[in-house]
Amino acid sequence: MKLLVFAAAAAAAFLPQTAAPAPARLGVSAREFHLVLSRASLKAGVVVIQLQNDGEDVHDLRVRRIGGVHTFRFPLTSPGDRAELALHLRPGRYSLWCSVADHAQLGMRAVLRVRR
Repeated sequence: MKLLVFAAAAAAAFLPQTAAPAPARLGVSAREFHLVLSRASLKAGVVVIQLQNDGEDVHDLRVRRIGGVHTFRFPLTSPGDRAELALHLRPGRYSLWCSVADHAQLGMRAVLRVRR
């Protein structure tokens, strides 16, 4: 019996390992004065968010789960540049906004739905 367990374990070592699923990706285009998401919802888990500054002013991005307390922060991004951040998002709704000056009040905000 021990020989069979060892043989099965040895055979398993040579089987291809299943790769972890690739993280979901979300593009966020920032332009005076709105944010455009590449999709309105995505599955919970690791998400790579890419902020593309398509505007003429410097922009950043903040991401917070609605009802949550932790805010993920993207750095200031110059016109034509992009910033990328990998986050682990739980199911729920997330608020995204530009925190530069009064940009959020002028319309640079969006909501993302993260589903199970």
